[in-house]
Amino acid sequence: MEVFHGSSLKAPAVEIVDLSSEHGVDDEQREVEREDASSPDTDIGEEDDHLSLYEDMLDGMPDHSEWKDEPVDVCTVEESFSFRKRLRLVGEDQFITETIEAGSIKAKKLCTAFGIRPPPFLEGQPDYKYFPLLGLGITRELSKRVKLPQYNTIDDAVHLLKKSKNIVVLTGAGISTSLGIPDFRSKETGLYSQLEHLGLSDPQEVFDITIFREDPSIFYSVAKDILPSTRKFSPTHAFIKLLQDKDKLLTNFTQNIDNLESYAGILPEKLIQCHGSFATATCVECGYRVKCEEIYKDLKAGRVARCDRCIRNLRLKPLGIKRKRSTNGLSTSKKKRQSYEDSTDDEDYDVAVAGVMKPDITFFGEDLPATFHDRLTKHDKDLVDLVIVIGTSLKVAPVSEVSGFLPPETPQLYISRENYAGAQGGT
Repeated sequence: MEVFHGSSLKAPAVEIVDLSSEHGVDDEQREVEREDASSPDTDIGEEDDHLSLYEDMLDGMPDHSEWKDEPVDVCTVEESFSFRKRLRLVGEDQFITETIEAGSIKAKKLCTAFGIRPPPFLEGQPDYKYFPLLGLGITRELSKRVKLPQYNTIDDAVHLLKKSKNIVVLTGAGISTSLGIPDFRSKETGLYSQLEHLGLSDPQEVFDITIFREDPSIFYSVAKDILPSTRKFSPTHAFIKLLQDKDKLLTNFTQNIDNLESYAGILPEKLIQCHGSFATATCVECGYRVKCEEIYKDLKAGRVARCDRCIRNLRLKPLGIKRKRSTNGLSTSKKKRQSYEDSTDDEDYDVAVAGVMKPDITFFGEDLPATFHDRLTKHDKDLVDLVIVIGTSLKVAPVSEVSGFLPPETPQLYISRENYAGAQGGT
Protein backbone atom coordinates (compact mmCIF):
# COMPACT_ATOMS: atom_id res chain seq x y z
CA MET A 1 0.00 0.00 0.00
CA GLU A 2 1.31 3.41 -0.93
CA VAL A 3 0.42 6.76 0.55
CA PHE A 4 1.11 9.46 -1.96
CA HIS A 5 3.63 12.11 -1.11
CA GLY A 6 3.31 15.87 -1.07
CA SER A 7 4.04 18.30 -3.85
CA SER A 8 7.50 18.88 -5.24
CA LEU A 9 9.22 22.20 -5.68
CA LYS A 10 8.04 22.13 -9.30
CA ALA A 11 4.37 22.07 -8.34
CA PRO A 12 2.06 24.93 -9.39
CA ALA A 13 1.44 27.74 -6.95
CA VAL A 14 -1.08 26.57 -4.35
CA GLU A 15 -2.38 27.86 -1.06
CA ILE A 16 -1.22 26.54 2.28
CA VAL A 17 -3.74 26.84 5.08
CA ASP A 18 -2.28 27.26 8.56
CA LEU A 19 -3.83 24.67 10.84
CA SER A 20 -2.04 25.99 13.88
CA SER A 21 -3.07 26.15 17.50
CA GLU A 22 -1.31 28.47 19.87
CA HIS A 23 -1.16 25.73 22.48
CA GLY A 24 1.05 23.53 20.42
CA VAL A 25 -0.83 20.42 19.38
CA ASP A 26 -1.69 21.50 15.87
CA ASP A 27 1.25 23.58 14.67
CA GLU A 28 0.63 22.18 11.24
CA GLN A 29 0.11 23.45 7.76
CA ARG A 30 -1.67 21.68 4.98
CA GLU A 31 -1.45 22.17 1.29
CA VAL A 32 -4.36 22.97 -0.96
CA GLU A 33 -3.21 21.25 -4.10
CA ARG A 34 -4.99 21.20 -7.41
CA GLU A 35 -4.85 17.54 -8.31
CA ASP A 36 -7.25 14.65 -8.74
CA ALA A 37 -8.47 12.96 -5.58
CA SER A 38 -8.14 9.46 -6.95
CA SER A 39 -5.33 6.98 -6.65
CA PRO A 40 -3.49 6.08 -9.91
CA ASP A 41 -5.70 3.12 -10.79
CA THR A 42 -9.06 4.61 -9.88
CA ASP A 43 -11.32 7.44 -10.97
CA ILE A 44 -14.02 9.10 -8.95
CA GLY A 45 -15.74 10.61 -11.96
CA GLU A 46 -15.96 13.60 -14.21
CA GLU A 47 -16.78 15.98 -11.39
CA ASP A 48 -13.21 15.62 -10.10
CA ASP A 49 -11.90 17.29 -13.23
CA HIS A 50 -12.95 20.67 -11.90
CA LEU A 51 -12.58 20.14 -8.18
CA SER A 52 -9.58 21.24 -6.22
CA LEU A 53 -8.81 18.31 -3.97
CA TYR A 54 -8.55 20.25 -0.75
CA GLU A 55 -10.21 23.57 -1.50
CA ASP A 56 -13.09 22.95 0.89
CA MET A 57 -11.00 22.31 3.98
CA LEU A 58 -11.20 24.63 6.93
CA ASP A 59 -9.13 27.81 6.88
CA GLY A 60 -7.89 26.88 10.35
CA MET A 61 -7.88 23.85 12.57
CA PRO A 62 -10.53 24.45 15.24
CA ASP A 63 -10.43 23.04 18.72
CA HIS A 64 -11.58 19.43 18.61
CA SER A 65 -14.61 20.37 20.69
CA GLU A 66 -15.85 22.55 17.84
CA TRP A 67 -16.28 19.45 15.67
CA LYS A 68 -18.60 17.71 18.11
CA ASP A 69 -21.76 18.60 16.20
CA GLU A 70 -20.37 17.51 12.84
CA PRO A 71 -20.01 14.02 11.36
CA VAL A 72 -16.22 14.04 11.65
CA ASP A 73 -14.32 11.31 13.51
CA VAL A 74 -11.38 13.21 14.94
CA CYS A 75 -8.22 12.10 16.71
CA THR A 76 -7.95 13.50 20.21
CA VAL A 77 -5.10 15.78 21.22
CA GLU A 78 -3.38 12.89 22.96
CA GLU A 79 -3.82 10.59 19.95
CA SER A 80 -2.43 13.24 17.61
CA PHE A 81 0.69 13.65 19.71
CA SER A 82 1.12 9.89 19.91
CA PHE A 83 0.76 9.36 16.15
CA ARG A 84 3.20 12.13 15.30
CA LYS A 85 5.76 10.87 17.77
CA ARG A 86 5.44 7.33 16.42
CA LEU A 87 5.85 8.52 12.83
CA ARG A 88 9.15 10.19 13.61
CA LEU A 89 10.33 7.20 15.61
CA VAL A 90 9.67 4.42 13.08
CA GLY A 91 9.49 6.26 9.76
CA GLU A 92 6.72 6.54 7.19
CA ASP A 93 6.67 2.96 5.84
CA GLN A 94 6.51 1.28 9.24
CA PHE A 95 4.01 3.85 10.46
CA ILE A 96 1.64 3.06 7.57
CA THR A 97 2.11 -0.67 8.20
CA GLU A 98 1.17 -0.26 11.86
CA THR A 99 -1.85 1.96 11.21
CA ILE A 100 -3.54 1.80 7.81
CA GLU A 101 -2.39 -1.66 6.72
CA ALA A 102 -3.06 -3.13 10.15
CA GLY A 103 -6.57 -1.73 10.02
CA SER A 104 -6.22 -0.05 13.40
CA ILE A 105 -7.42 3.31 12.07
CA LYS A 106 -8.97 4.70 8.91
CA ALA A 107 -7.02 7.10 6.71
CA LYS A 108 -9.84 9.62 7.01
CA LYS A 109 -9.47 9.84 10.77
CA LEU A 110 -5.68 9.64 10.71
CA CYS A 111 -5.63 12.79 8.56
CA THR A 112 -6.92 14.74 11.55
CA ALA A 113 -3.91 13.70 13.61
CA PHE A 114 -1.83 15.83 11.23
CA GLY A 115 -4.09 18.86 11.40
CA ILE A 116 -6.11 18.13 8.27
CA ARG A 117 -9.88 18.13 8.23
CA PRO A 118 -11.39 15.78 5.61
CA PRO A 119 -12.96 17.88 2.83
CA PRO A 120 -16.71 17.65 2.23
CA PHE A 121 -16.35 16.54 -1.38
CA LEU A 122 -14.68 13.30 -0.25
CA GLU A 123 -17.48 12.45 2.16
CA GLY A 124 -18.87 9.00 1.41
CA GLN A 125 -15.88 7.97 -0.71
CA PRO A 126 -13.88 4.80 0.02
CA ASP A 127 -11.12 5.25 2.56
CA TYR A 128 -8.33 4.93 -0.03
CA LYS A 129 -9.50 8.21 -1.52
CA TYR A 130 -7.99 9.87 1.56
CA PHE A 131 -4.52 8.39 0.95
CA PRO A 132 -3.18 11.40 -1.06
CA LEU A 133 -4.45 13.73 1.64
CA LEU A 134 -2.84 11.65 4.37
CA GLY A 135 0.38 11.52 2.39
CA LEU A 136 0.54 15.31 2.35
CA GLY A 137 0.06 15.47 6.09
CA ILE A 138 2.78 12.88 6.73
CA THR A 139 5.21 14.55 4.33
CA ARG A 140 4.70 17.93 5.93
CA GLU A 141 5.20 16.53 9.41
CA LEU A 142 8.45 14.83 8.43
CA SER A 143 9.73 17.92 6.61
CA LYS A 144 9.56 20.14 9.67
CA ARG A 145 12.94 21.46 10.64
CA VAL A 146 14.39 20.77 14.06
CA LYS A 147 15.78 23.85 15.78
CA LEU A 148 19.55 24.10 15.90
CA PRO A 149 20.23 24.33 19.65
CA GLN A 150 23.40 26.41 19.38
CA TYR A 151 21.59 29.48 17.99
CA ASN A 152 19.29 31.30 20.42
CA THR A 153 20.03 35.01 20.78
CA ILE A 154 20.33 38.23 18.79
CA ASP A 155 24.10 37.99 19.25
CA ASP A 156 24.00 34.55 17.63
CA ALA A 157 22.14 36.05 14.67
CA VAL A 158 24.71 38.84 14.35
CA HIS A 159 27.51 36.28 14.44
CA LEU A 160 25.86 34.29 11.67
CA LEU A 161 25.46 37.40 9.51
CA LYS A 162 29.12 38.29 9.96
CA LYS A 163 30.53 34.87 9.13
CA SER A 164 28.16 33.75 6.35
CA LYS A 165 29.20 34.18 2.73
CA ASN A 166 26.28 32.66 0.82
CA ILE A 167 23.00 33.89 2.28
CA VAL A 168 19.62 32.97 0.84
CA VAL A 169 16.94 35.56 1.65
CA LEU A 170 13.30 34.52 1.28
CA THR A 171 10.91 37.47 1.43
CA GLY A 172 7.17 38.09 1.45
CA ALA A 173 4.65 40.93 1.51
CA GLY A 174 5.60 41.95 5.05
CA ILE A 175 8.71 43.76 3.82
CA SER A 176 6.61 46.17 1.73
CA THR A 177 3.72 46.99 4.06
CA SER A 178 5.58 49.96 5.55
CA LEU A 179 5.23 51.57 2.12
CA GLY A 180 1.46 51.30 2.21
CA ILE A 181 1.33 48.19 0.04
CA PRO A 182 -1.12 45.75 1.69
CA ASP A 183 -0.17 42.18 2.39
CA PHE A 184 -2.64 39.45 1.55
CA ARG A 185 -3.70 37.73 4.76
CA SER A 186 -3.69 40.24 7.60
CA LYS A 187 -7.10 40.59 9.22
CA GLU A 188 -8.96 43.79 8.26
CA THR A 189 -5.98 45.36 6.46
CA GLY A 190 -4.97 42.45 4.23
CA LEU A 191 -6.02 42.39 0.58
CA TYR A 192 -8.12 39.25 0.93
CA SER A 193 -10.20 40.76 3.72
CA GLN A 194 -10.80 43.82 1.52
CA LEU A 195 -12.10 41.63 -1.31
CA GLU A 196 -14.93 40.02 0.62
CA HIS A 197 -17.38 42.49 -0.93
CA LEU A 198 -16.95 40.77 -4.29
CA GLY A 199 -19.12 37.89 -3.10
CA LEU A 200 -16.62 35.22 -4.11
CA SER A 201 -16.65 31.91 -2.28
CA ASP A 202 -12.98 32.58 -1.57
CA PRO A 203 -11.26 35.96 -2.11
CA GLN A 204 -8.24 34.09 -3.47
CA GLU A 205 -10.30 33.30 -6.57
CA VAL A 206 -9.24 36.73 -7.79
CA PHE A 207 -5.83 35.15 -8.39
CA ASP A 208 -7.05 31.78 -9.68
CA ILE A 209 -5.91 31.17 -13.24
CA THR A 210 -9.05 29.22 -14.11
CA ILE A 211 -11.26 32.08 -12.92
CA PHE A 212 -9.10 34.57 -14.84
CA ARG A 213 -9.51 32.62 -18.06
CA GLU A 214 -13.25 32.46 -17.55
CA ASP A 215 -13.71 36.11 -16.56
CA PRO A 216 -10.64 38.37 -16.34
CA SER A 217 -12.83 41.31 -15.30
CA ILE A 218 -12.82 39.94 -11.73
CA PHE A 219 -9.06 40.40 -11.50
CA TYR A 220 -9.11 43.73 -13.32
CA SER A 221 -11.75 45.06 -10.94
CA VAL A 222 -9.24 44.90 -8.07
CA ALA A 223 -5.93 45.24 -9.94
CA LYS A 224 -5.62 48.91 -9.03
CA ASP A 225 -5.47 47.92 -5.36
CA ILE A 226 -2.37 45.79 -5.84
CA LEU A 227 -0.71 47.74 -8.63
CA PRO A 228 2.61 49.15 -7.38
CA SER A 229 2.21 52.89 -6.98
CA THR A 230 5.74 53.70 -5.87
CA ARG A 231 9.33 52.93 -6.70
CA LYS A 232 10.42 53.64 -3.16
CA PHE A 233 11.76 50.66 -1.25
CA SER A 234 11.77 49.76 2.41
CA PRO A 235 14.68 49.44 4.86
CA THR A 236 14.41 45.66 4.45
CA HIS A 237 14.99 45.99 0.72
CA ALA A 238 17.99 48.17 1.53
CA PHE A 239 19.27 45.49 3.94
CA ILE A 240 19.15 42.86 1.19
CA LYS A 241 20.97 45.26 -1.13
CA LEU A 242 23.60 45.72 1.60
CA LEU A 243 24.12 41.96 1.76
CA GLN A 244 24.66 42.03 -1.99
CA ASP A 245 27.13 44.94 -1.73
CA LYS A 246 29.12 43.00 0.87
CA ASP A 247 29.18 39.99 -1.45
CA LYS A 248 27.14 37.90 0.98
CA LEU A 249 23.89 37.52 -0.97
CA LEU A 250 23.55 34.20 -2.76
CA THR A 251 19.93 34.62 -3.87
CA ASN A 252 16.87 36.66 -2.94
CA PHE A 253 13.76 34.55 -3.49
CA THR A 254 10.86 36.98 -3.32
CA GLN A 255 7.17 36.14 -3.33
CA ASN A 256 6.30 39.79 -3.90
CA ILE A 257 4.95 41.06 -7.20
CA ASP A 258 5.67 44.76 -6.62
CA ASN A 259 9.14 44.60 -8.28
CA LEU A 260 10.63 46.75 -5.52
CA GLU A 261 13.66 44.48 -5.24
CA SER A 262 14.69 45.61 -8.71
CA TYR A 263 14.20 49.26 -7.77
CA ALA A 264 16.36 48.68 -4.68
CA GLY A 265 19.17 47.51 -6.92
CA ILE A 266 19.11 43.74 -6.45
CA LEU A 267 20.84 42.35 -9.52
CA PRO A 268 18.78 40.15 -11.88
CA GLU A 269 21.23 37.30 -11.41
CA LYS A 270 20.66 37.45 -7.64
CA LEU A 271 16.86 37.77 -7.79
CA ILE A 272 14.21 35.10 -8.29
CA GLN A 273 10.70 36.56 -8.48
CA CYS A 274 8.89 33.37 -7.51
CA HIS A 275 5.42 34.70 -8.23
CA GLY A 276 6.34 36.96 -11.12
CA SER A 277 5.82 40.70 -11.05
CA PHE A 278 4.04 43.65 -12.60
CA ALA A 279 7.12 44.41 -14.68
CA THR A 280 5.62 42.87 -17.82
CA ALA A 281 2.30 41.59 -19.18
CA THR A 282 1.55 38.89 -21.78
CA CYS A 283 -1.36 38.22 -24.11
CA VAL A 284 -3.09 34.97 -23.17
CA GLU A 285 -3.91 34.32 -26.84
CA CYS A 286 -0.82 35.13 -28.90
CA GLY A 287 1.88 35.43 -26.23
CA TYR A 288 2.79 39.04 -27.10
CA ARG A 289 4.68 40.59 -24.15
CA VAL A 290 4.92 44.26 -23.23
CA LYS A 291 6.09 46.37 -20.32
CA CYS A 292 3.26 46.49 -17.83
CA GLU A 293 3.29 50.29 -17.93
CA GLU A 294 1.61 50.01 -21.33
CA ILE A 295 -1.57 48.63 -19.73
CA TYR A 296 -1.46 50.72 -16.54
CA LYS A 297 -4.30 52.92 -17.78
CA ASP A 298 -6.55 49.87 -18.10
CA LEU A 299 -5.41 48.41 -14.80
CA LYS A 300 -6.09 51.65 -12.93
CA ALA A 301 -9.49 52.00 -14.60
CA GLY A 302 -10.53 48.43 -13.83
CA ARG A 303 -10.90 47.77 -17.56
CA VAL A 304 -9.80 44.50 -19.19
CA ALA A 305 -6.72 45.26 -21.28
CA ARG A 306 -6.60 43.90 -24.82
CA CYS A 307 -3.60 42.90 -26.88
CA ASP A 308 -2.46 45.59 -29.34
CA ARG A 309 -0.91 43.02 -31.65
CA CYS A 310 -4.13 41.01 -31.79
CA ILE A 311 -6.03 44.22 -32.53
CA ARG A 312 -3.64 45.16 -35.34
CA ASN A 313 -3.88 41.70 -36.87
CA LEU A 314 -7.66 41.76 -36.72
CA ARG A 315 -7.75 45.12 -38.44
CA LEU A 316 -5.56 43.81 -41.25
CA LYS A 317 -7.98 41.01 -42.00
CA PRO A 318 -10.67 41.73 -44.61
CA LEU A 319 -14.03 42.50 -43.10
CA GLY A 320 -16.32 39.53 -43.29
CA ILE A 321 -20.05 39.22 -43.06
CA LYS A 322 -21.36 38.54 -39.60
CA ARG A 323 -23.13 35.27 -39.31
CA LYS A 324 -25.32 33.87 -36.63
CA ARG A 325 -24.26 30.72 -34.83
CA SER A 326 -25.48 27.50 -36.28
CA THR A 327 -28.24 25.92 -34.26
CA ASN A 328 -28.20 22.57 -36.01
CA GLY A 329 -26.15 20.99 -33.24
CA LEU A 330 -22.81 21.42 -35.03
CA SER A 331 -20.36 23.39 -32.91
CA THR A 332 -18.17 26.11 -34.38
CA SER A 333 -14.59 26.95 -33.55
CA LYS A 334 -15.37 30.49 -32.40
CA LYS A 335 -15.76 31.34 -28.75
CA LYS A 336 -19.00 32.70 -27.41
CA ARG A 337 -18.76 36.33 -26.37
CA GLN A 338 -18.27 36.58 -22.62
CA SER A 339 -20.13 38.98 -20.35
CA TYR A 340 -17.01 41.12 -19.82
CA GLU A 341 -16.47 41.65 -23.54
CA ASP A 342 -17.77 44.82 -25.12
CA SER A 343 -20.64 44.40 -27.52
CA THR A 344 -22.49 46.73 -29.87
CA ASP A 345 -24.92 44.07 -30.94
CA ASP A 346 -27.44 42.10 -28.93
CA GLU A 347 -27.34 39.20 -31.36
CA ASP A 348 -25.20 36.12 -30.68
CA TYR A 349 -22.69 36.39 -33.48
CA ASP A 350 -19.30 34.75 -33.95
CA VAL A 351 -16.98 37.69 -33.47
CA ALA A 352 -13.17 37.61 -33.29
CA VAL A 353 -11.91 39.19 -30.07
CA ALA A 354 -8.41 40.41 -29.24
CA GLY A 355 -6.59 38.47 -26.55
CA VAL A 356 -6.58 39.57 -22.90
CA MET A 357 -3.37 40.94 -21.43
CA LYS A 358 -2.36 39.25 -18.18
CA PRO A 359 0.28 40.80 -15.92
CA ASP A 360 3.12 38.32 -15.54
CA ILE A 361 2.32 37.44 -11.94
CA THR A 362 1.89 33.78 -11.00
CA PHE A 363 -1.72 32.87 -10.29
CA PHE A 364 -2.83 29.91 -8.20
CA GLY A 365 -2.70 26.91 -10.51
CA GLU A 366 0.16 28.23 -12.64
CA ASP A 367 3.68 26.84 -12.60
CA LEU A 368 6.38 28.93 -11.02
CA PRO A 369 9.21 30.09 -13.27
CA ALA A 370 11.67 27.32 -14.08
CA THR A 371 14.41 29.53 -12.66
CA PHE A 372 12.96 29.03 -9.17
CA HIS A 373 13.45 25.28 -9.17
CA ASP A 374 16.73 25.30 -11.10
CA ARG A 375 18.36 27.96 -8.96
CA LEU A 376 17.36 26.27 -5.72
CA THR A 377 18.21 22.68 -6.57
CA LYS A 378 21.17 23.07 -8.93
CA HIS A 379 22.90 26.04 -7.38
CA ASP A 380 21.86 27.28 -3.95
CA LYS A 381 21.37 23.98 -2.14
CA ASP A 382 25.06 23.12 -2.20
CA LEU A 383 26.31 26.64 -1.43
CA VAL A 384 23.96 28.19 1.11
CA ASP A 385 25.33 28.74 4.62
CA LEU A 386 22.51 30.88 6.06
CA VAL A 387 18.81 31.34 5.30
CA ILE A 388 16.89 34.48 6.29
CA VAL A 389 13.10 34.40 6.00
CA ILE A 390 11.49 37.84 6.32
CA GLY A 391 7.91 39.03 6.17
CA THR A 392 6.15 35.89 5.01
CA SER A 393 3.83 33.39 6.66
CA LEU A 394 4.96 30.74 4.14
CA LYS A 395 1.45 29.71 3.16
CA VAL A 396 1.88 29.33 -0.59
CA ALA A 397 3.54 26.25 -2.00
CA PRO A 398 6.00 25.45 -3.42
CA VAL A 399 7.86 28.46 -1.97
CA SER A 400 6.79 27.30 1.48
CA GLU A 401 8.78 24.10 0.89
CA VAL A 402 12.13 25.89 0.52
CA SER A 403 12.91 25.94 4.25
CA GLY A 404 12.50 22.19 4.60
CA PHE A 405 14.27 21.45 1.33
CA LEU A 406 17.57 23.10 2.22
CA PRO A 407 20.12 21.17 4.32
CA PRO A 408 18.93 20.76 7.92
CA GLU A 409 22.32 21.78 9.29
CA THR A 410 22.08 25.19 7.60
CA PRO A 411 20.97 27.80 10.17
CA GLN A 412 17.78 29.72 9.39
CA LEU A 413 16.58 33.02 10.80
CA TYR A 414 12.82 33.58 10.69
CA ILE A 415 11.66 37.20 11.06
CA SER A 416 7.90 37.66 11.07
CA ARG A 417 4.94 38.65 13.21
CA GLU A 418 3.65 35.07 13.01
CA ASN A 419 5.08 31.83 14.34
CA TYR A 420 6.40 29.46 11.71
CA ALA A 421 4.72 26.06 11.98
CA GLY A 422 7.35 24.45 9.77
CA ALA A 423 9.88 24.16 12.60
CA GLN A 424 10.05 21.93 15.61
CA GLY A 425 10.75 24.20 18.53
CA GLY A 426 11.48 27.26 16.41
CA THR A 427 14.11 28.15 13.81
